[in-house]
Amino acid sequence: MEKIQMKTPLVEMDGDEMTRVLWQQIKEILILPFVDLKTVYFDLGLKHRDETEDQVTIDSANAAKKYGVAVKCATITPNAQRVEEYHLKKMWKSPNGTIRTMLDGTVFRTPILVNGVRPTVRTWEQPITIARHAYGDVYKNSEIRIPGAGKAELVFTGEDGREIRQEIFSFKSPGVVQGIHNLDASITSFAHACFQYALSVKQDLWFSTKDTISKTYDHRFKDIFAELYEQQYREAFEKAGITYFYTLIDDAVARVIRSRGGFIWACKNYDGDVMSDMIATAFGSLAMMTSVLVTPHGQFEYEAAHGTVTRHYYRYLKGEETSTNPVATIFAWTGALRKRGELDELPELTAFADRLEKATLDTIQAGIMTNDLALIYEGEARSVNSRQFLEAIAERMES
Repeated sequence: MEKIQMKTPLVEMDGDEMTRVLWQQIKEILILPFVDLKTVYFDLGLKHRDETEDQVTIDSANAAKKYGVAVKCATITPNAQRVEEYHLKKMWKSPNGTIRTMLDGTVFRTPILVNGVRPTVRTWEQPITIARHAYGDVYKNSEIRIPGAGKAELVFTGEDGREIRQEIFSFKSPGVVQGIHNLDASITSFAHACFQYALSVKQDLWFSTKDTISKTYDHRFKDIFAELYEQQYREAFEKAGITYFYTLIDDAVARVIRSRGGFIWACKNYDGDVMSDMIATAFGSLAMMTSVLVTPHGQFEYEAAHGTVTRHYYRYLKGEETSTNPVATIFAWTGALRKRGELDELPELTAFADRLEKATLDTIQAGIMTNDLALIYEGEARSVNSRQFLEAIAERMES
């Protein structure tokens, strides 16, 4: 069979541990036999990030700006234990945080539904999409370990030399203090992306923060969303028959659990990180969640919405068989290939992405799946290892 030709390369960001292993197998078994794959490759594995002092992450983000479509493998954000394990020069920042900051995008995460896997929340009938702000907050924080008694202050020094000071806390004993920030421009981009995405899929948009406690920081998000909606989007929303509303995140959680699904839930950076994991797990599996970073300038970065599956990787290194679910990583590739096909006007490439996604879901619905799904599948299920699952999808693609 003649391979599908590409015009413009994808930016390929390789990753860590078990997802890095699956990354190569997906390319080998499901993509390269069918597509003359063109990529600009960056190794974002932790060792190489350390060797380049994280310059490779910056380079990959700049490449995503240039080429417009990127696909990213899951990566490690090191903690103290990882610094020791990998003998790192320092505790590097989250590569996702660096890339999202440079691209100034919004992350949209949606569960992948499959017949036979029923959501844990019995009322959910349609996917719930998390729209996650991808700049600032704890992912761009500054922290200090407080050694003893003393006063911690917030201090802003303007270009004119004028200072604004506010006491944070008067310490009587050791503790910790943290500073976070955000930008009106980034919050505005986030709001535009959420409103435009809701209009594109014709779904209601919910937005939630904790402005009753964070009366300046969170309230700024609330105000920007409200102003943009009234000035630019209310008429379009009403015409499309969809709604926008704001509520406290406490109330949003209760509403989400009682809902039928089928809406977009916009959250600040950390809230979106946590809630997307909750949504993914309740719909079936962390490995069944798509994730795409959409920028205001028309760039797209696709990835899986889960980690590097460390526990399985340690078993893999011992030569043990693993049944790691690769579906979200497959859908990262299909999302990127589909978008590349759309931008380059290659209908055969977009059709390939559609076929690969259908073959993946059809394989599961035929009863062949990884162990995480076999444990919750309503029907006859045969648990296979990761490679066997990929090969079963390939057989379906070829037929």
